[in-house]
Amino acid sequence: MTLPVVVVGLSHKTAPVDVRERFAAGSEILPEVLARLTSRPELEEVMFLSTCNRVEVIALPRASGTIDKGSPAIESASRAIREALREHIGASSSDELAEYLYERSGDDAVRHVFRVAASLDSMVLGEPQILGQVKDAYDAAVAAGALRSHLARCMNRAFTVAKRVRSETQLGAGLVSISSVAVDLARRIFGDLSEQVVLLVGAGEMAEQAAKSLGKSSRSIRVCNRSFERAANLAATFGGTAAPLDMLEAELVASDVVVASTSSKTYVITKDLVKRVMKARKGKTLFFVDIAVPRNVDPEVHKLDNVYVFNVDDLEQEVRQNLEARQNEVSTAEKIVDTELRDFASWARSLDVQPAIVGLRAKTRSVLMAELERTLGARLKHLGEGERAALAQMMESATNKLLHAPTTRLRAASSGDDAGTLVHAVQHLFDLPQGEAAEPKAPTPAPPVTLTPAEPTNESTH
Repeated sequence: MTLPVVVVGLSHKTAPVDVRERFAAGSEILPEVLARLTSRPELEEVMFLSTCNRVEVIALPRASGTIDKGSPAIESASRAIREALREHIGASSSDELAEYLYERSGDDAVRHVFRVAASLDSMVLGEPQILGQVKDAYDAAVAAGALRSHLARCMNRAFTVAKRVRSETQLGAGLVSISSVAVDLARRIFGDLSEQVVLLVGAGEMAEQAAKSLGKSSRSIRVCNRSFERAANLAATFGGTAAPLDMLEAELVASDVVVASTSSKTYVITKDLVKRVMKARKGKTLFFVDIAVPRNVDPEVHKLDNVYVFNVDDLEQEVRQNLEARQNEVSTAEKIVDTELRDFASWARSLDVQPAIVGLRAKTRSVLMAELERTLGARLKHLGEGERAALAQMMESATNKLLHAPTTRLRAASSGDDAGTLVHAVQHLFDLPQGEAAEPKAPTPAPPVTLTPAEPTNESTH
């Protein structure tokens, strides 16, 4: 028995970029997606994670206590999530999604969440941006009232796992991101970038990472963005020049390497635009790295002479080299995940016995106090307030001593396979309430682990 977390989603491992971009949800529509999920009666708590390389729904089924893997509650939650995703992309049938979606439940789901937060499931192993993205998704879910207790605790444990992996291993050492990999690819194709003009289309976290990766190796860095102020701020940081987005065509004419990373839902760079640009460039080679999802560059652009377009899925070879270099750190990181999973699973299993413990103590105290009140109202009605209080304290002490052993043994049994049988026996023998009536009040969600400045909090490379 464990906490019945359910994860349904798709990633760079199961779906190409043209499929992933259909599921992507920016901050402007995230409240609508969360509202659709929270309206499902099958889901108790829910969170929606959307990044360049991953879209996942993490949920807790609506059911009392913990439930077994493959139970009706988990199956109902899975169907509800798939239906919500179908509505999200406007698909006519859930069958359109089936080949791309994966599902995890129970401990497998919790392990998956821990690994995602720790960047063990990322395209670029060890990239730091995913932790900030998971935190953003957590904050949005809490603000929408979609995370309240047990799933919130699971996510906070995921933040702890990620922090431990970052601090106890070298998995994230150095500058690691899709942006840096894209720049490495540009270097491999052009060689020395000192004679190349690099244009960043977009001025967000990914563009900043690309600029950091470029350093002073390129001839110049230009930034073109819808908000000129943001473009100017980023360009100034790296000694570059800035331009508003309506000057994109002129900027493309003047550039050799283009890294596109805007949040636009439609193509920013079209085939017709690049045709005009290539005519002005007199056919000089133009290289695009499109690291946005949805994509910024129309794939048809790649068909033009002397124009090359790479998207996030085309960076696999670079990513494999990155993986090989960091593989030695993976085993240490996985051990951290295993340790934290065992601790979390132990806490989750304790939820099974807690209602029985609460019920047993409540009933014992109720019976003893009722007998005391009856006696004080009859044979001992002459006693004063001080003596009555002493007797009440004696009853409370007797309750604690009487129930100490069964309470301790019930908690110890929570980690065993027979915990459910033992709980049922206690509830039956003492005629205790079962189900939701026996549930203790859920804890208030704890705030997530605070990110340090070295951990970006708004990146979309994963």
